[in-house]
Amino acid sequence: MEKVRELENCSGVWIFIEQRDGMLQQVGLELLGKGRQLADVLGEELVAILPCSDMKEEEVLELISCGADKVYLIDDGRLRHYQYNTYTKVLTDLVREYKPAILLLGATAIGESLAPRVAARLQTGLTAACTELEIDKKEKILRQHRPAIGENIMAAIICPDHRPQMATIKPGMMEKPQRDYSRRGEVIKVNSRIADEDIVIRIIDIVRSRKEAIDLERADVIVSIGRGPEKAEGLKLVEELAAVLNGAVGASRAAVDAGWISSCHQIGQTGKTVRAKLYIACGISGAIQHQVGMRSSEVIVAINNDARAPIFDIATYGIVGDLFQVLPMLTEMLEKRITKP
Repeated sequence: MEKVRELENCSGVWIFIEQRDGMLQQVGLELLGKGRQLADVLGEELVAILPCSDMKEEEVLELISCGADKVYLIDDGRLRHYQYNTYTKVLTDLVREYKPAILLLGATAIGESLAPRVAARLQTGLTAACTELEIDKKEKILRQHRPAIGENIMAAIICPDHRPQMATIKPGMMEKPQRDYSRRGEVIKVNSRIADEDIVIRIIDIVRSRKEAIDLERADVIVSIGRGPEKAEGLKLVEELAAVLNGAVGASRAAVDAGWISSCHQIGQTGKTVRAKLYIACGISGAIQHQVGMRSSEVIVAINNDARAPIFDIATYGIVGDLFQVLPMLTEMLEKRITKP
């Protein structure tokens, strides 16, 4: 009975908000959109958790316009850059004090480092890299969906006996909310309680990788290559089509594993998740692992010489044919239309 009372005392949907150099990261805003839906079903508050240093007021208020009822602002110079020990302490302390029912984080480099540490300290469950979240209205618990058993099926996972119910969600998986700048909310400043002994790492410098320049999550047009071409020369044709459309180049895991293209282009369960306006899949069979990362795109065009490929099941338009013949014709046709006065 004591456990039941403890669960009943937990309330609210919390979203961990990532920031880098004082700029909000899109994954946090996406999670606020989904969090708002979950909180409305439960009839509870949506809370944004923002560890930061000297964050601009307009950035903080952006969280309220995206659906947050409250923002817990932990403003401390030692939180400007992510460090697992300080962030784990700050988030764990907050959870223990305010007792949320649900805590969601992005399945990013930061989230995948932070979430398991927080879950371990709180002795609660964690479902990683979810593709969908919903509330079981009868039981009032969170149902967390993700690929399982070799990523060949979709599993529904619940955490009925521990709080908070924790999950990470990949960037681009959830739709960004529409801003409502008329919304009102509360910004609550919280002390970090970081002690000197908690600082075990000192960041001297940050060097940006070239990989960060490839922002697939923000691209409106993506042309992706799979192993269908059976030779790396197909990548050149994909790059040419992407250039004509002013789009980005993506890839399936098979193409990355073959060494044709670097992993920062990978889309799918073990890569990036995108919501492009136009997604062109070239020689990609469409296994569930890849579909998870791109099926939310508005228009999907599939080019494959196998008419039974699963990619055609989710494609808006399908072309059955050899991409070495199809892509040059498609690129030439589009070049003429785009450059035509």
